[in-house]
Amino acid sequence: MSSDANSKKMGLVGLTVLVAVNMMGSGIIMLPASLAQVGTISLLSWVITALGAMCIAYTFAKCGAICKRSGGMSAYSEEAHGKSSFFIASYTYYVCLVISCVAIAVSAVGYIKPFMPWLDTPIHTFFGVVAILIVTMLANFGGPKITGQISSLTVWGIILPVLGLSVIGWWWFDPQTFISAWNPHHDTTMHSVSSGIALTLWAFLGIESAGANSDAVENPERNVPLAVLFGTGFAAVVYILSTTVIQGIIPNAELANSTAPFGLVFSHMFNPTVGNIVTLAAVIACIGSLLGWQFTNAQVSKSAAEEGLFPKIFAKTNKAGAPIMGMLIMLAAELLLALMTISPNLVSQFNALLNLAVFVNMVPYILSMTGLEVMLRKNKVTPAQYKLGATVGTLGVIYSIYGVYACGAEAVFGGTILTLFGYIFYGFIAARDINTDEVKTNVIEKEVNV
Repeated sequence: MSSDANSKKMGLVGLTVLVAVNMMGSGIIMLPASLAQVGTISLLSWVITALGAMCIAYTFAKCGAICKRSGGMSAYSEEAHGKSSFFIASYTYYVCLVISCVAIAVSAVGYIKPFMPWLDTPIHTFFGVVAILIVTMLANFGGPKITGQISSLTVWGIILPVLGLSVIGWWWFDPQTFISAWNPHHDTTMHSVSSGIALTLWAFLGIESAGANSDAVENPERNVPLAVLFGTGFAAVVYILSTTVIQGIIPNAELANSTAPFGLVFSHMFNPTVGNIVTLAAVIACIGSLLGWQFTNAQVSKSAAEEGLFPKIFAKTNKAGAPIMGMLIMLAAELLLALMTISPNLVSQFNALLNLAVFVNMVPYILSMTGLEVMLRKNKVTPAQYKLGATVGTLGVIYSIYGVYACGAEAVFGGTILTLFGYIFYGFIAARDINTDEVKTNVIEKEVNV
């Protein structure tokens, strides 16, 4: 390859920054309030999740470097488990993103509340969530270019405050405030850490896209896995620092009841005006993130429809390249889920959605990561490369299973029901494929006889 072509590609530092920024979206925005319900002992959950997330990130980076087929996690999954797992991975990822979009909309409403106090009742919260979901979906009708431009700009509305808090927040940090909130419910360490695992894992969802830029990277075999590890590690450090410092500034009881924790902490550090600016920036970041995830999910369903795994209606696009019918179907599912999860407490509603999303997303994670060993064997890598990839991949799977356990019985029950419905849908697809194969066989036999 020419040096000129290489000069146009992304280096290790640039890719590391890209990975970190992509990961540090709206996932962190409500977590301080949710983690306050566990206590500052959730710091241990962060450490475990950071290590598990790095294993997952490395595994996906290796899968992406080896598997050049389209389909992402679904394609990795098929390597080990066959065609049905391609569908189940696509289906569960789609369901997870529907749940995640509702959770992000709930987060946005929480941050809007200081400006619109009347949103405090459950029914008004519901209408606020519905309005945000509809507005962002309509904005996506403009196609990927507009969505990409908005999302890449608005994400900094939460990244900058979180980074700033991680650095300057220590001037206001009170060790006694942090220590007094260590284990407010006096649970066992194991139970407390497990309670925080699903919450912290939520912040890293989207890690599967970390290795998706290998074609635009210099020396991808070396730089993609390194960038994924460095980027994930950097995001983990910022997550840990920002949530730790906020728990040492805001008393635990106040933090646990906050619907806009980052706005609250900046109000404590400076004044209400600064807090309101941060709150408004977080709302904008949520809306931008929601735009991106809704479009991503529409593309997931479009790709699955083009593969014959989703109904053809999901593949229809407008002149701007937006799969509008698929978006409208997704919007209907989001609105139904928002209605089903109405709660008197917005943080409780967010947590319920978060746990369900994490569980459902672990299905494609586990299916796809177990495909790495098959791909390593097929590519005849060296024994050392196989041992490293298989070991890290297995650790990533074990951590993901722990993440399933940490989601709680209610989320596992609901997520299992949703996953099993996917097998019903796949039954119809498999039957259709058999009929198609029979028709092709009959046509070939007739041609031979003629």
